[in-house]
Amino acid sequence: MPLFLCGQSNNSNEIDSNYLEDQIYLGINYNFMLDYPEDVLKRNFSYGLQGGIIKDIPINISRTLAVGLGIGYAVNSYYSNLISDEQSGEIVYSVATDDSFYSRSKFETHSIELPLELRWRNSTPTKYKFFRIYSGVKIAYNFSARSKLVADSGNIGFKNSDIEKLQYGLQCNLGYNTFNLHVYYSLNNFLKDGAKVEATGNNINIKPLRVGVIFYLL
Repeated sequence: MPLFLCGQSNNSNEIDSNYLEDQIYLGINYNFMLDYPEDVLKRNFSYGLQGGIIKDIPINISRTLAVGLGIGYAVNSYYSNLISDEQSGEIVYSVATDDSFYSRSKFETHSIELPLELRWRNSTPTKYKFFRIYSGVKIAYNFSARSKLVADSGNIGFKNSDIEKLQYGLQCNLGYNTFNLHVYYSLNNFLKDGAKVEATGNNINIKPLRVGVIFYLL
């Protein structure tokens, strides 16, 4: 929805040609993990939430092209049968083939995100419904990264230092009016190099893929 700026004018119906678009965003997504090790399966509903503000900087006269630079917050959870455990200061990974002893095993991150977008839309100063394609990159700093296991014997949770603090990837948001598709693909691994499944020695080179919907305000 365009943002109308107040200007000094005697004509209350004057159209603001310096309008801006889509400066606040909120989104929800389903999280996939690509390149899981053998026998690792997804469990439960892996979800993510995001929100933030973006500075919209039009780069052409009609304001249909713009650059967007923003800052936001996101929380993401990834459920699977990959079990992480902290033993003598080291983090050990195993694959649960019997899920009768636990109900949930997950990674969880809380992040500060910095999206940078090239934005196209066919909006006008008076057009509230329009198509948009916003694509670019997103850098995230995981200021909180944890593993958690909910088992019959009790809950185990700890700060997982194997989860990469700095993550980056490609994203694209496209749609019409209220509902827009959000896709994010990480270009680096979720866990640091050297993370392996203890029993097999297989590297854990998983990469997040997020697909969901994103909503824009102002």
